[in-house]
Amino acid sequence: MALTTVRPQGMGFNTGRRNMVINGAMQIAQRGDVTGKTGDNTYGGPDHFSLRIGSIGTWSISQSSTAPDGFANSYKIDCTTADASPAAGDRLMFTYRFEGQDVQQLQYGTSSAKSVTLSFYVRSNKTGTYVVDLFNHDPSTDRHCAKTYTISSANTWEYKTITFAGDTSQGFDDDNGRSLDINWFLGAGTDFTSGTLATSFADLVNANRAAGLSVNLADSTDNEWLITGVQLEVGENASDFEHRSFGDELIACQRYFYSHVSGNEETIANAAAYSSTQVFGTLHFPVSMRITPSLAAANGTNYYRFYRNGGNTDFDEFGFNDRSKNSMTIYKAGLSGLTAGHSGWLVTNNASASLTFDSEL
Repeated sequence: MALTTVRPQGMGFNTGRRNMVINGAMQIAQRGDVTGKTGDNTYGGPDHFSLRIGSIGTWSISQSSTAPDGFANSYKIDCTTADASPAAGDRLMFTYRFEGQDVQQLQYGTSSAKSVTLSFYVRSNKTGTYVVDLFNHDPSTDRHCAKTYTISSANTWEYKTITFAGDTSQGFDDDNGRSLDINWFLGAGTDFTSGTLATSFADLVNANRAAGLSVNLADSTDNEWLITGVQLEVGENASDFEHRSFGDELIACQRYFYSHVSGNEETIANAAAYSSTQVFGTLHFPVSMRITPSLAAANGTNYYRFYRNGGNTDFDEFGFNDRSKNSMTIYKAGLSGLTAGHSGWLVTNNASASLTFDSEL
């Protein structure tokens, strides 16, 4: 498959684990595809990337098999309800977020602040000038830096590299909170485009974030935008994309989102009857999550089942307590006919049943 930009092999000299981005090849998609999305910070399709929809159209998000040579997947957004005239404060952004403890090597806030190079493959029917910004959330005054790139040929994979100089003025907190964002602007109103693009780090002025953006991806339901091979690395040159195994990427993604079960007759956890009306089970996460996660359990008539003592008891929904980053106790009260101390196991009992855990930034 032809690319409009040909990149020499071996460009750059970084060795080891270079790519700071996880799931940059869009391999992991635990949530599955989603449709009809209009809200801010929407997840779906490939893990750990989000679509930030600020009152600008309706969107479907998917893991697509349309991809450039060397890749199997991409992140795809498709406009299903258009907004050809966005209001001043509207904006559409594709976003990746870093924890502060994962960007300490950039040495921001010091005289040794390092440059980083962002590289990616992108494809759209909508040609024109787009904007990417880096956004530092940690200081009392947010700081940002932005650059433009151009999609020149419709429906053609193009390779882009963008280098950002480091910020000597403000660093990142060394913690598990949200510190650095990469934001690809895909549409924006004048609140974001009416200024002068901040091509070096500066205190936040919204009007300077997407100045020069010439496209509005939301202006037609014919529009789509796809991306893969996302890499952020230290230095002023892009190196070949660092492919990592599916297993490694899955573990990294599960720090932020974990799909435990989805579908019928899937084992949830070993459990025991605490009393004649209550059952408790403990679920251990495969990795330590970023923070204590929230539980989302699909609810419905007899979605779940407790097998015990030669019989079973069905119920509709779970409660949860004793949460941590490593495990969670799930329980159901208000049952009948149980015997305290009898053990068994919890399973799903409907194709629509699911349990997921979320600790995204």
